[in-house]
Amino acid sequence: MPERMTKSVTQEPQEQKIETRTAVERIAGFTIVATAVAVLAVLGATAAYAQDKYLLQSPSGIAFSDFRGYEDWAVVSSARTDQILKVIVANPTMIKAFKAGVPGNGQPFPEGSMIVKLQWTQKKSTEAPFVVDVPDVFSQAFVMEKDNKRFAASAGWGYAVFNYDAPSDKFSADPKSFSDCGYACHTPVKAKDYIFHPYQKR
Repeated sequence: MPERMTKSVTQEPQEQKIETRTAVERIAGFTIVATAVAVLAVLGATAAYAQDKYLLQSPSGIAFSDFRGYEDWAVVSSARTDQILKVIVANPTMIKAFKAGVPGNGQPFPEGSMIVKLQWTQKKSTEAPFVVDVPDVFSQAFVMEKDNKRFAASAGWGYAVFNYDAPSDKFSADPKSFSDCGYACHTPVKAKDYIFHPYQKR
């Protein structure tokens, strides 16, 4: 009897140690899971924020998401005013048409053609050993897409403007950019299917 009692007395601290260790392991496991969930939530929020611009639509319903990937499209040309530097890019459909001779060959750009004019304010370079203007703050994406059914009233081209606000790092659809907003401006180049800039030699 005393021998059994000694055994049970020595077993109790061991069982308590095991229970304590198990509880600590549970807490540690919970902490790891909670941390992982928090990290994923932050990453998810960051990803969602990065996609916010593609949820935008112009007043006429032109979706910014139609131009998804424009950041990597090929350059068509560039232009500048006294205040603004502009780079014109186009989707693969339109680049292929340019390379085939459109619009110089008298053919219009095909359905699905898309072109984007990206605009920056400019500044003088403080690094170049010569005087040169370089992009400063991004300000706007002016977009055009070819869809003869949707935009029959403006010769098949739909227009929209998406403004960028640097302090908030957010895009917004310009409230004045209706689907025909650029039509009158582009009418002087009607013979070139309403496109000002040719595909520049390189």
